[in-house]
Amino acid sequence: MQTLYTLLEQVSSVVTLKALEDLRLQALGKKGILTQEFAQLKNLSGQEKAQKAQELNHFKEAFTRAHAERKQILQDCELETRLKAEKIDPTLAYTQSSASLGHPLSYTKDRIITYFTQLGFKLHLGALVEEEFYNFDALNMPAYHPARAMQDTFYFKDHKLLRTHTSPTQIHAMQTQKPPIKMIGVGPTFRRDYDTTHTPMFSQVEGLVVDLEHRVHFGHLKQVLEDFLHHLFGDVHVRWRSSFFPFTEPSAEVDISCVFCAQEGCKVCKHTGWLEILGAGCVHPNVFKHAGLKGVSGYAFGLGIERLTMLTCAINDLRSLFETDLRLLEAF
Repeated sequence: MQTLYTLLEQVSSVVTLKALEDLRLQALGKKGILTQEFAQLKNLSGQEKAQKAQELNHFKEAFTRAHAERKQILQDCELETRLKAEKIDPTLAYTQSSASLGHPLSYTKDRIITYFTQLGFKLHLGALVEEEFYNFDALNMPAYHPARAMQDTFYFKDHKLLRTHTSPTQIHAMQTQKPPIKMIGVGPTFRRDYDTTHTPMFSQVEGLVVDLEHRVHFGHLKQVLEDFLHHLFGDVHVRWRSSFFPFTEPSAEVDISCVFCAQEGCKVCKHTGWLEILGAGCVHPNVFKHAGLKGVSGYAFGLGIERLTMLTCAINDLRSLFETDLRLLEAF
């Protein structure tokens, strides 16, 4: 019993939580002194056994109470020390800094712009509020075309609307410049849509090349886009699929091999092994007609910056790009 009460006296002088826990195990643990003392009760007679058991229980209660009080004191001291260490002095100059690539969208957009401008493409931003003529009519989308439905487009009065794509920059460029034309239109666009892969506002890049007839053809388009995709995604396979767009003919959609599963099949590629990236094609003759050009040929392509950002930066929810979550932003 003398050893037990010695341990009890030591409780008040312990200065760390670890040392306090070691003391508790020494006294009350499965292999502690108190457990050994209780095991020896079987060797004692009736009255002596009862008296010994009473003394051991009194010690257990006293030690448990002293241990809890000391533990609370040490926890409070530890918390106070930590709070003092974390205290911020607003009068001090902030000397720590870390390099940032910027917002994922800005980073991806800059990469795209840099690539195409180095190839001689001129940058066009265009207006966010457009006339129906430039957003639809001039792009070979007559009044009955489903893309003009109210559920897709934000309309204003007097045939004004928030542009649904960056393609109107093509028409403005062709009306104000003489061939050869080599441009990319970049900026926000707007549609009535909102889910994990769509937002009411999203960013696009629109490319256009126009020159005298027969100087520009589909082969040029294919080479430029495949080089661009390899520049952005590395060693991926590129697949061209026949498609339809009212402003290009022939038209194609371009896929790359899934960058997440290497074509083994996953949720991102819907177990097909392919990811749809962009749409492209040769400019439709009716578009040239609306722009007032004759004797020319050209190609155009369009891609969503958010989609490329999600793929290159491994972001699985489009909406997270606009929620300013610091856990996402700090990754860049």
